[in-house]
Amino acid sequence: MLASPVATLPRDMEGRTDQREIERYVRAHEVVEVVVGLPLSLSGAEGPAAAGARDYALALHHLLRDTPIRLVDERLTTVDAHRQMRGSGVAGRRQRARVDQAAAVLILQAALDSERATGQPAGVLVGGRKPRARRARADNEGQR
Repeated sequence: MLASPVATLPRDMEGRTDQREIERYVRAHEVVEVVVGLPLSLSGAEGPAAAGARDYALALHHLLRDTPIRLVDERLTTVDAHRQMRGSGVAGRRQRARVDQAAAVLILQAALDSERATGQPAGVLVGGRKPRARRARADNEGQR
């Protein structure tokens, strides 16, 4: 699977119209999981931006109870997005308008690639416990 951009929504901190638009899209397209970028520092520490991302992801979790929300490390994705856009000939001024969308695609693609490689969803599940590992049927029968 390849990540591709759908739309860029302006943040609406007060009215949360962006979150309601995400909710409509998730329901209309039967999305199985939502990935939210977690902006960690290079050292892996969380600052105010990471706290904001966690709050945003938790608000989405409350709207989309049936859809898992995962926070995925987004370190250096903006740098990589700028690099890719420069490499494809997009001028600096035009990059600013599209860099967030390009970075979001990189975050999602990294999550998909990680899950494909490890067999486990990338990132951290928001608002709930991680699913317990399933035991093999033979193990369960042996415990009876």
